[in-house]
Amino acid sequence: MTLVSTEWLNDNLSKVKIIDASWHLSTDRNGFNEYQKQHIENAIFFDLDKYSNQRKDLPHNHFLPEKKEWEATLSKNGISNNDRVIIYDNSDLISSCRCWFQFIYFGHSLNLVSILNGGFKKWKLENRKVTDQETKAIPTKYLAKENKRLIKNKSEIDVNIEKKEFALIDARSKNRFLGLALEPRPNVRSGSIENSKCLPFSECINPKDNTFLNKKILEKKFKSLGIVNNNVVFSCGSSVTASVLGVAYSLINNKYMPIIYVGSWSEYGKE
Repeated sequence: MTLVSTEWLNDNLSKVKIIDASWHLSTDRNGFNEYQKQHIENAIFFDLDKYSNQRKDLPHNHFLPEKKEWEATLSKNGISNNDRVIIYDNSDLISSCRCWFQFIYFGHSLNLVSILNGGFKKWKLENRKVTDQETKAIPTKYLAKENKRLIKNKSEIDVNIEKKEFALIDARSKNRFLGLALEPRPNVRSGSIENSKCLPFSECINPKDNTFLNKKILEKKFKSLGIVNNNVVFSCGSSVTASVLGVAYSLINNKYMPIIYVGSWSEYGKE
């Protein structure tokens, strides 16, 4: 199951590995600092910036890491291939969805990795137990296997503009998509990819408790864009919030495995 409830996690704390993947679009918040102050018991911290690809020649700093880097990251943090992993964040689900996508891209079983629906926000709203004690991981030997069909590159996006083999959905705000707002990254023009459509990731989430909207509402949102099959790819600014749409669509179509254009607009819109 892609999502688990706060009730389920509370009842299974000792049976799973828990990851705090908090990362914020806003630069005035720091996920690790917040983790140090309070987190769910036994959670280890996942640093999205650190655990993304560190190459300096890439269009943005959130490309997927190399296979060996991912294996080293999970091994160091005590994650095994057969572990049941629950991911949460304190950041509107965006980084937990991205972390989940990295797990499935690198071959962790879909049955063994889930997102905490509502994340840390819902957990705290329900006054569930938190701690400031850092979790000590026991190193393991994790082996990854890339599922390369889950990502698209720029050349594939270019070809699709003419062939129209899949729909491309952009998770950025409508103003950024329409070119009415400046991009936050330098040397990236405003606008969007030809023939793409926009569904801001925030429109899939209940702001009161950070849970995903129910399936009927999600179905209506995707159908309004003409999305009714598995031929859909998601994009955003730097391949983070696109994962929210990938998860949302998989909730209403259990045969869909999220596919992300990892370069996203930071690559495509580079001046």
